Formats: sequence, C-alpha cells, structure tokens
Amino acid sequence: MTGDHLYVYGIVPAADFELDVEGVGGAERAYTVTAGGLSAVVSDADTTDPDRTTESMTAHDRVLSAVLDERTVVPMSFGMAFNDERTLRNVLSGGRRAFQTALDEVEGTVELGVKVVANGSTIDRASARSDTRDRLEPTAVDVVENDLFSDRLLVNDAYLVERADRDAFDEAVGELERDLDDAVVQYTGPFAPYNFVDIRIGAQQ
Repeated sequence: MTGDHLYVYGIVPAADFELDVEGVGGAERAYTVTAGGLSAVVSDADTTDPDRTTESMTAHDRVLSAVLDERTVVPMSFGMAFNDERTLRNVLSGGRRAFQTALDEVEGTVELGVKVVANGSTIDRASARSDTRDRLEPTAVDVVENDLFSDRLLVNDAYLVERADRDAFDEAVGELERDLDDAVVQYTGPFAPYNFVDIRIGAQQ
C-alpha cells in the first residue's frame, strides 16, 4: 500500500528501522520518521481519518507489539495521522520535551493486564481487589484500576512492570490463580503502556 499521508503508532527513542508487519489500512510495512532526537513509528496511509474498525484496531496493536519486542514505546491512541512527513517532524520537534518525559517514565517496562472474574457469588469484590493488589503491587512500578463493566468482574487492573521483573510478576500471578477460590484470573499482555501515558499528537494535521 502507498499513500501521501502518515499514520502514527507510537514514539520511540531515535532509531532507523523498518518492520515487516501489516499496518492500518493494509500498509505493508512500518518504519520510522525522526526529528528532535525521537522517532515516530509510522506507515503510509491514504487518509488522515481511518475508520475505527476491528481490523484496523487489531493492525494498530499488531504494529505496537512488533515494536515492543525490542524497544520501549509510547503508544498513540488509534487514529493519529498526518498529511505529510514535514508536519510530523515539526510535531516531534515541538513536543520533544513531553514525548521524552513519557519515554523516561516507561523506559524498560511493559503493561500487563489482570482481571479477576467470579465463578459464583461468594467472593467479596473489595477483598478480591485488596488481595490482588497486595500480591502484585510489590513487583510492579505502577497500577491503574480500569472500569468494572460486569457484575462478575471483581478486578480489572493494568500493571506497569519492569521487563527485568516479569518472572517475579508472572510467579505472583500464578500464586494468585492457585489461591483464589470461585474466581478465574485472566492474565494478558505484554502491551504497550497505554494506561500509563497520556499523550496525544494532533490527528489530521
């Protein structure tokens, strides 16, 4: 796929690389655009307003997962797109301080998701949350509580974890799974740290 516009997935420390991965809108590769000591991971796009479809959202996450294999990345929300490379470079340079601060905050980390779902009605939500936090917080940098969108959902947390502490965190989750009665632990990730950065760069610039 070719296009005159650029779709942005995330920001990484300055680097020159390409990824052989299918991106949003059927893009055949992702690559970097660099300015101000930072690089945006992008793919070519034929629009600055991509449709928010399941396919496109999956492609967005797929590219970020590929980047995350080897690098720290500050993820962008779905839909960040620019008319041209010059405009994107200007935004990278202008926002360098905020981008660098965000990168510093999540350097060497990944996001991991932990949900606890009740099988029955015997578990107290507050107790489940307290038990989960007591076990997992010591091996995490930070935690964010997400919406409890179901009566059976007792815990829906995102944890920011140092890559070096993944084994210890995995072990703590395993112990939680073994010890919880009448509940199931759903452990997901690693993800780019969506829940721990709050940066938006101008879409449709």
